[in-house]
Amino acid sequence: MARVLVVEDDPFVRSALIRHLSEASHTVRSVGTALEALREVAQIGFDVVVLDLGLPDLDGAEALKMLRGLTQTPVIIATARDDEAEIVRLLHDGADDYLVKPFSVEHLSARIAAVLRRAGAGAGPASAEAHVLRVGGLAIDPLRRVAELDGTRLDLARREFDLLAFLAARPGVVVARRELLAEVWRQSYGDDQTIDVHLSWLRRKLGETAASPRYLHTLRGVGVKLEAPTGDAS
Repeated sequence: MARVLVVEDDPFVRSALIRHLSEASHTVRSVGTALEALREVAQIGFDVVVLDLGLPDLDGAEALKMLRGLTQTPVIIATARDDEAEIVRLLHDGADDYLVKPFSVEHLSARIAAVLRRAGAGAGPASAEAHVLRVGGLAIDPLRRVAELDGTRLDLARREFDLLAFLAARPGVVVARRELLAEVWRQSYGDDQTIDVHLSWLRRKLGETAASPRYLHTLRGVGVKLEAPTGDAS
């Protein structure tokens, strides 16, 4: 089933969630603080994170923002707070779903299944593979929001992944900066420096530089293209 990280400081609630989710065939790890959660997510891949808001070291809303800087793994908020404005704000900040305590484990399991369906993690191997974009040694799975270079998973921020996936869907095609702003950043206008900064970050993670590009090529005054290095299969 799913690899689940439970972030909950109440030991009784945590134990109950671990027990019931394990009985539902999920692989479960748990932590009691936001910092532990960030360490776990940085080191281990999960299919979904269940995040309590009332953590002892950091408010869950801040932890959510930090998690989103590390991973695109679906996050389900588990909270005793039922303020609609706060829930809307959390969803805008990157939460994929929320549950107001108290809730049943069956309800949580149903929500986990739903976010995994939306993320594409529940798809079978054949259908999931059909969506993978391949350019040379790059493999980008837009459904699971996972990117790999030569079999090694890339640690990409949300916008970096969006930029890479957009270009990978058009290998060898020069994409104008105006189109990147419109399609990746959803802006009708903006500063080219925004694109340059994200390209720089992305290049660093791909192990290349603007002076010695392998995958990302900038054509001054025209746009950007992604293509396989010479000699690589695409």
